[in-house]
Amino acid sequence: MSLNLILPFLSTVIMLIFVIFVLQRYFATRKLYFLFWGIGLAMFGTGSFAEVYLALTWNKWVFFSWYLFGAALNAAWIGHGTLTLLVRKKWVHGVTVVLVLASLGTTYLMVQAIQRIDADIFTTSKPISEQYGTKRIEPGEEIPLGAQTAEITYRGEEITVIRGILPLGTSVRLTTPFFNIYGLVTLVGGAIWSAFLFWRKQVLPNRVVANVLIAAGALLIGFASTLTRLGYGQYLYLGELISAILMFTGFMVAAKPQSVARESESARPVLASEG
Repeated sequence: MSLNLILPFLSTVIMLIFVIFVLQRYFATRKLYFLFWGIGLAMFGTGSFAEVYLALTWNKWVFFSWYLFGAALNAAWIGHGTLTLLVRKKWVHGVTVVLVLASLGTTYLMVQAIQRIDADIFTTSKPISEQYGTKRIEPGEEIPLGAQTAEITYRGEEITVIRGILPLGTSVRLTTPFFNIYGLVTLVGGAIWSAFLFWRKQVLPNRVVANVLIAAGALLIGFASTLTRLGYGQYLYLGELISAILMFTGFMVAAKPQSVARESESARPVLASEG
């Protein structure tokens, strides 16, 4: 059985369990940050499941789900949950509105993009992360062995490209860095800040470890996603699996009962249980 199938399958299972834990917390407490985390983690899991499906056969709507939820939106929604937890200011509600509108706008752009995809390039022999985007070949750049190339006119210029499922210059591809940067900054920054506060106050040492694990998981998936955009998509599935393991482990460590008194409001944990 191929690693292109096994790795995302394991990520999907972990994310399913993770989502159940987090949404249980939301329904028990009705606190919005659990809802945002649950939405983001569900998006992560949807992307992983799409990778499993696309390792077996092609479906344009599964690809739609993979790119929209797995590549574009999930990090921002997870990170927004962290922002909602740590920052109790009214302007955060405005950021929520912006995130919702931006997500809807990106969904619209993805609907447009799905009508222009090059499905003939698809193969189950490679991860979808290695074949999703058309890439321009610069003069003098070496063409990878086995790559399918084409000569196209792009912005009035004749260029050589490595064929990908999404055409060169697809608008939806321009949105992903903004979502990913927002998610990375809020999730990693929040985790590191929370870990520092717990460490400084010398309370709940499990929360220090938990937030370090969560930050490491977020950094890893961010690094793997960056490599994918640079053309090294073969590392994405492994990065997703390790990231899922680290973040879920962090959540479970944070949720472990402690004998120490409850932490102060200024040292709230990231992706940790409350009440």
